[in-house]
Amino acid sequence: MLRAWLIYLSKAGWAQNLVSKWSVARRVASRFVAGNELSDAIRVIKELNSQGIFVTLDHLGESTTNLNEAEQATQAIIDMLNAIDEENVQANASIKLTQIGLALDKERCEQNLRRILSVAKEHGIMVRIDMEDSPWVDATLELYFKMRQEGLDNVGVVIQSYLRRAEADVRRLMEEGARVRLVKGAYKEPPEIAFPKKQDVDANYDRLTRMLIDGAKAHGAPLVSEDGKWPPIPAIGTHDEARIEYAKEYSQSVGLPKRAIEFQMLYGIRRDLQRALAKEGYPVRVYVPYGTEWYPYFMRRLAERPANLWFFISNFFRK
Repeated sequence: MLRAWLIYLSKAGWAQNLVSKWSVARRVASRFVAGNELSDAIRVIKELNSQGIFVTLDHLGESTTNLNEAEQATQAIIDMLNAIDEENVQANASIKLTQIGLALDKERCEQNLRRILSVAKEHGIMVRIDMEDSPWVDATLELYFKMRQEGLDNVGVVIQSYLRRAEADVRRLMEEGARVRLVKGAYKEPPEIAFPKKQDVDANYDRLTRMLIDGAKAHGAPLVSEDGKWPPIPAIGTHDEARIEYAKEYSQSVGLPKRAIEFQMLYGIRRDLQRALAKEGYPVRVYVPYGTEWYPYFMRRLAERPANLWFFISNFFRK
C-alpha cells in the first residue's frame, strides 16, 4: 500500500509542487542525485572512477509536456555526451524516450533519438534506453530495433522482471546479442501485466538472468570496454544480494568471464556492495542522475525502499 501511494505521488503535480519547495526534501534527494548541474555529475563520475567504478549518466526528466521541452532535453543529453567525451571519464548514458517526446510525437522522438545516438557513436559511447511503465514498452522496443537496423548499434535497453512479457522480450533481444540492463521494475502495474508477488518477480529475475548470461555466451561473451563506455551484454541492475549471488554463481558455472557481466546499482545506495563487487573483479556501473527534475526519480527511490521515507520524515520534523 505504501509503495503504491509513493508511486502515485511520484506522478502527482500537486505533490511535486509542494515537496520540491521543502529544503529537507532536496537534502535527502541529494543522497540519490549528483546535483543540479552537469559539472556536479562530472565531479561525481570522477570520484566513482577513482574507486574503479563505471557510471551511466542520466539527465533527469520525463514526460515532457511540449515539443520545445523535448528539444531542450535532447540538447541537454547531447551536451552530456560531449562532456563525457571531453572529460575522458569512464561513463556512458541513459535516457528516457518520454523525455525526448515519445508521448507527444513519435516521429519527433525518433528524430531526437537518432540525433542523440549519432553524436554518441561519434564519441564511441553506448546509450541505454531506460524502460518506463507498461504503456511505453512496445514503442520503446520498436524504436530500439529501428535504430539498430539503421546501423546505430550503440544502443542498449532495459527489461523489467516484474512484467509478464519480459521473458518473450529477452528471448527476442538475445537473438541479436542486445545489451540489456535487467531490473525488477519501479512502476505500479495491474496484476494481469505484472507479477504482484515479490517471489514471482524474483524468480523471473533469476530466469531472465540465466537467459542473458546464456545469450552473452552465444554471442562470444563481449567484455566491458576499458574506457567504460561499452558494457557487456548482461547488466544485472539490482541491490538484492540474493539476485547478485545467483548471477555470479550461474555465470561461473557456465564459464562466463567476470568482465563479461556487469552489476549496476543506483547512486547513493549500497556503496559497500558496489565496492565489494569491484574488488572481486566484476565491472560495477553506478546510475548517476543529475538535474533539476529530481522529484519523480526521488519518489520512486522511496517507493523501492520505504525505510528512506522515515529518514525523510524524521528530518522534516527535526527542529
